Amino acid sequence: MAGVCHPAACAAPRLAGFTPKDGLRTDVIEAGRAAMVSGRREGRSNRLLMAKPRNRNSTDLDRRKLLRACVRGAAAGIAGLGLSARRAVAEDAMLRALTQQNQGGHFDPGFASVSRTMPMPDPSLPTLSPATVQATEAAIGRYEAILSGGGWSEVEPVDPMRLGMRHRNVADLRRRLAAVGDLGADGIDDLYDSHVEAAVRRFQARHGLNVDGVMREQTFRSVNVPASVRISQLKTNLARLRAFGALGNRFVVCNIPAAQIEAVENDTVVSRYTAVVGKPDRPSPEIQSKIVEINFNPYWTVPVSIVRRDLIPKMQAEPDYLAKNRIHIFDPHGRELPAQQINWYSERAMSYRFKQDPGDFNSLGSIRINFPNSHEVYMHDTPFKNLFGEDFRFHSSGCVRVQNVRELVNWLLATTPGWSRQGTDRAIRTGERKDARLAPAIPLHWVYVTAWATADGVVQFREDIYNRDGLGAYATRADAVPPPVGAR
Repeated sequence: MAGVCHPAACAAPRLAGFTPKDGLRTDVIEAGRAAMVSGRREGRSNRLLMAKPRNRNSTDLDRRKLLRACVRGAAAGIAGLGLSARRAVAEDAMLRALTQQNQGGHFDPGFASVSRTMPMPDPSLPTLSPATVQATEAAIGRYEAILSGGGWSEVEPVDPMRLGMRHRNVADLRRRLAAVGDLGADGIDDLYDSHVEAAVRRFQARHGLNVDGVMREQTFRSVNVPASVRISQLKTNLARLRAFGALGNRFVVCNIPAAQIEAVENDTVVSRYTAVVGKPDRPSPEIQSKIVEINFNPYWTVPVSIVRRDLIPKMQAEPDYLAKNRIHIFDPHGRELPAQQINWYSERAMSYRFKQDPGDFNSLGSIRINFPNSHEVYMHDTPFKNLFGEDFRFHSSGCVRVQNVRELVNWLLATTPGWSRQGTDRAIRTGERKDARLAPAIPLHWVYVTAWATADGVVQFREDIYNRDGLGAYATRADAVPPPVGAR
């Protein structure tokens, strides 16, 4: 499988004032020094040495290395987190704070102002709204103006391209990012500085990619989609967006190409959830329905399509697979049968019903969200939560898996009498099947939108994973990972 992101376990330490001399944070420096001393005591090698200058810009680069090193040192002192988590939380958050607030001449002057004028996508703005239609219309006009001016040139990949490096292709990257407003056009050179890194981060966020500020294969692929293709994509999706009329005050949207779910209230996204949706050969359908019921600790009746494609081949290879996963076999009369009695190479094996017990191992996890539809699909929890952390989240057989599904369920049940967050937790803890009927039912939209603009003017694109935009070679990516067998 959307979106697995794991919430940060703690905030970065509060930053104190600058030193008058050079603008470095005293508390960050001291944390770095403390971490070096601690590292030496434990026999580790904390390398905070600056590299030998390579050119006349080396002073700025070395200063950046020192800032990063000090941030790493501070990160190592955050109690209660593992090493990788400390680095991820402290280094990114603190370095961002340093670069935004340090406006002296030593660390890419103007970085803070560039960051403010080139905003990241606003998570509160919904994909479906009248404002999105208007903004997308305006975006088409802007991109057509770019195309009439010559569009943008292809950037030859250099993998990876990252902060601090010099390369002739960085100048081409700067021009590409400046063409659509991700980067200011103040000057073009071959240094991948913090201006470029911030612009790459924004570009990645707008295209649903991992936001790390580093140019790798997939970011290069998105950068090199021609302007004409992007215009075509915007026009195709404008028609899709216009098809939605009044949506009401409270509804849920699953944008399939984005592998993301929005809970919308009063035209504002109150919460977002990373999702895992259908594979290209088992696509999630577009649906307009209403969420009517929540099942806690559900059984999973294996769909016939999965029995044929996945379960029977698995049993041929691993005869104990059903027993290990607590899946029971029933004949057409409801009698349970032992797996050893079935000829797994016969057509008759398709005539049985397969049902998995509730539990952490269940393919639906602890929650299923039901809504009427002719495709026999639903939204649900999952035991395979690692898939939420991937860029490519197209692993299911049509259903939609939801990260932090409990939070979505709490929002869905907020207007249903007799249910609370504590009640939801209790229902799950019992391990027993329990149902909750929503009052009122909540409108649900599974949509296929690969290009749109929001009211703040930010234009977003996603992979045309099901080849519905007519983009040809620019439609899909080839790095799909096979899903766990039996997952839906």
